[in-house]
Amino acid sequence: MTMDAAVYPDEFEVLKPQRIRPVTAFRAFRKLIRDKEDTAQVFEIMRALAGRSGARGYGRLLKTVEGGRQAFLRDELALKLDDPVWLSRFAPGTVGAEYKAFREARGFTADGLAETAREVAPEIDAPHPVVWFSRRLRDVHDIWHVLTGYGTDALGEACVVSFSYAQTHNLGFGFIGYGAAREIQRERRSIPARRAVLQAWSNGRRAQWLPGLDYEALFAEPLATARARLGIRPATVYAAVPEANRAALKLRG
Repeated sequence: MTMDAAVYPDEFEVLKPQRIRPVTAFRAFRKLIRDKEDTAQVFEIMRALAGRSGARGYGRLLKTVEGGRQAFLRDELALKLDDPVWLSRFAPGTVGAEYKAFREARGFTADGLAETAREVAPEIDAPHPVVWFSRRLRDVHDIWHVLTGYGTDALGEACVVSFSYAQTHNLGFGFIGYGAAREIQRERRSIPARRAVLQAWSNGRRAQWLPGLDYEALFAEPLATARARLGIRPATVYAAVPEANRAALKLRG
């Protein structure tokens, strides 16, 4: 039995990891580059290539004091991130305030992302610690945009998933990052997409491990202080690309 089952008929049945499905991932990627906003395809790719990364990530979570505490508390981040009263607590310039501004400027909600994930993977709400860890990675995606400085244009998304690949070792992130960079380079050769995603991956490797953080405490920190403490280096290659050039990318390959 795999994690695909939302209901477990036999309480003693052993759960098996997702098998890698590259054909499914490739098909979903072709749909994604035709429509960058089709977030369901991102979840399809992640699900197809996750393998054992979730279980390994949860195991790593338990090896640190704070990660173990987060696993014990098992808070659902999406509930806090969609609470306007909770978000309004954070002073200007903090991670929390910058996250609030980021999502309001784009009309994003954590529940909206969660609902899209449910369309692809109904089991995402299962009461299991490894599935909870998968929800946690889903919910921190936009926080990582804020921490890393990558926008939500095509190049920014390619970079943030490359950073995420270094952090989580989920092949889906790496596949999307490399594939998107390739398509961007084909569309506009002057944009150094491959160098940008390579730098993002390198920055992810050098940074502290972000999945195990206390995000409520993090939100109260000034953004610059948090980046320095976590070893998140500037996204210089991405930032050097003019914003107008990034916004003009269509990815209609």
